[in-house]
Amino acid sequence: MGTRKTIIISGANGYIASNFIHKLLGQKYKVIALIRPNNKYSPRERMKEALRKINEDEFVNIADLHVYSYSLGHKDFLIPKEQLEEMFREEVDYFHFAASLKFDLKSKDEIFKTNVGGVNNSIQVFSKFAKGNSRFFFIGTAYSCGKSPEQFKEKFYPNESITNFRNYYEQSKRFAENVVKEYIDNECLNGYVIRLSQVVGNNKTGVTKTDYGIFDFAKRMHSLASRHPNKTVRIRVNPVSTQNLIPIDTVVNYFMRTVEVEYVPTIMNFIAKNPVKNIHIIKSLSKLLPIDIVPERQLERHEMNALERIISAGMTFTEGYIDTNLQFDTTNLNKILMVDGHEVSEKSVYKMLEYFIDTLSSQNRKTAMVSAL
Repeated sequence: MGTRKTIIISGANGYIASNFIHKLLGQKYKVIALIRPNNKYSPRERMKEALRKINEDEFVNIADLHVYSYSLGHKDFLIPKEQLEEMFREEVDYFHFAASLKFDLKSKDEIFKTNVGGVNNSIQVFSKFAKGNSRFFFIGTAYSCGKSPEQFKEKFYPNESITNFRNYYEQSKRFAENVVKEYIDNECLNGYVIRLSQVVGNNKTGVTKTDYGIFDFAKRMHSLASRHPNKTVRIRVNPVSTQNLIPIDTVVNYFMRTVEVEYVPTIMNFIAKNPVKNIHIIKSLSKLLPIDIVPERQLERHEMNALERIISAGMTFTEGYIDTNLQFDTTNLNKILMVDGHEVSEKSVYKMLEYFIDTLSSQNRKTAMVSAL
């Protein structure tokens, strides 16, 4: 496979996808980015802004970048047939990143329409237009393991009821994996599943451009500490449980390796082999913010004061992950990797949190200055 292979990416302006695209462009791959339009910006403007943000305003050569508007849920993405034929003119690797990150019951229909119906439609477009040995990669989540206490193997698991999952996002991604499986089994789809754990910042520099997971929690604590400094607050968290954090630079390198090799396993868990304990994250935030955070595993709502209830209310999503020690198999992942040694450490997680909080503080100062004018 040559270095000029075409890579098609749906949901291309997301955090992980845009970092992947930045690396692909740097290595002279042709990239076709599929992005939804919105009322304010064109897909190309949205893609350029995503690249600008992750690259700290430095120049990005986009000569090999082609951005198209698409509609995930519509036949042929509402893209003209001639354009689709041109996109798939040669063998491609197609990466389906597009997803809804919502998780609640109220959004259930939207979640399944996007995360299950969307991948089904993507496969139909791919199957209709792709040539030769083109490959379809579904980007799933390692948390499609649900509440299972067993090691999550790199294999397909059957669909299960919502009681076996923490939220509808997890369940929808399991269902989506099995859509891919059905096409592999019944339609000979050249399809693959890549499961990601919680993607964080850059392991080397600490630069963090996502507010997902632990950074969403950090943002809430930053806001609380700004309004109520020097307080001590308790949160319902098991301090010795862990978070599976994988750095964005490691993820991108894994994706590049996937593109570079001709044969890859059908399912790979892109996860961290060394998870980080909750207590380290909490101690880091207590050091970086004017607030003392005390984790208590059995803290009940009626025992909380007003500030603690505010924190608890904002942890609707993260609450399901405060008492986890998930185990993941990486046998297949190890088959395509050249070396290990790209794990986060307590030091690098601290650096990411420090960068993230410094960025929040800087943004707040700028907003305050503008308001004062």
